[in-house]
Amino acid sequence: QVHLVESGGGLVQAGGSLRLSCSVSGHTYTIYSMGWFRQAPGKEREFVTASDSTGRSTYYSDSVKGRFTISRDRAKNKVYLQMNSLKPEDAAVYYCAASFSIGPTIAPPGPIYEYEWDYWGQGTQVTVSS
Repeated sequence: QVHLVESGGGLVQAGGSLRLSCSVSGHTYTIYSMGWFRQAPGKEREFVTASDSTGRSTYYSDSVKGRFTISRDRAKNKVYLQMNSLKPEDAAVYYCAASFSIGPTIAPPGPIYEYEWDYWGQGTQVTVSS
């Protein structure tokens, strides 16, 4: 079993930055790829980004490309989401996700569907004020 716990959410002004963290525990050796999804009120959960086990292969949704960066610290069993130039439409609950089957590289169209991921965190709220 694998457990994911997100942190780092909060309130930020438009144009500001936040860094989300996801701590991974349990059978971490089974995890290959990590990702982030988000869900705004009244909307479906949507894919944000994913990274392979090395961090060298990544994929981003068009809505965050160039502003968000995913990174992994395998020694600390953490995954980060650096979010810059935040917009009000980025406000959502952000979820960390893990997969033992996605890979070895992340290529278009990307693992954008929830069913492709095996484990989920409880989410962390990001609010962006205009």
